[in-house]
Amino acid sequence: MALLEVAANSVASAFAAQEGGAGRVELCASLDEGGVTPSHGTIVLAREGLDIPLYVLIRPRSGDFVYENAEIEAMLDDIAHCRALGCDGVVVGALTPEGDVDADACAAFVRAAGDMGVTFHRAFDLVPDRGDALETVIDLGFERVLTSGGMASAVAGAPALAKLVAQAGGRIVVMPGAGIDPDNVRALREATRAREFHASAKRRLPSAMRRVPRDTLGMGAGETRTDVDTVRAIVAALA
Repeated sequence: MALLEVAANSVASAFAAQEGGAGRVELCASLDEGGVTPSHGTIVLAREGLDIPLYVLIRPRSGDFVYENAEIEAMLDDIAHCRALGCDGVVVGALTPEGDVDADACAAFVRAAGDMGVTFHRAFDLVPDRGDALETVIDLGFERVLTSGGMASAVAGAPALAKLVAQAGGRIVVMPGAGIDPDNVRALREATRAREFHASAKRRLPSAMRRVPRDTLGMGAGETRTDVDTVRAIVAALA
């Protein structure tokens, strides 16, 4: 049976992912900006409440993946923090200004993770040569790479994903992600032969405020949260 990892942007989303049958949670914050590292309290409560594996996104800011030394140091501290809290893994990545995998920074991330699992995130989709990048990520010791095959969605990138799965040959997990839903995941599995898939399965909830101002001042009127039924439907489609 294929595994579904859910990108969860809160403790409530993490618990919804577990209730829906997800096999793993990737915990983050600011999912609408591509995700950044969640807070200490969020990680602690998720770790305490989850029975499934918990991976934490290590990304100090939104934007590109070219990091200054101070940002790399902060990421190393965050990785050590996750390890101390008993997380199962981290999701991380860094690129050079030319767009290649930053091997030095990523090697440091893998060392800091110790016995935790390490996933290379979708920075992978920005590299100029994904075949070469896959070999670099394998050599660095990553166990998994999250990718859409360099396209806006995993469905659009299915041919490239299939090539990456074949190239990996079991040496690393190639996990399709981006735009995956209950209606397309089965066909994507058949097209790529991947065994793990990544989705946010989210929906917008109405505001809990009894009085919502006409102008929300750019702060939004509701919360985005992982939807239990959507997770359940994706898991069923993968069965």
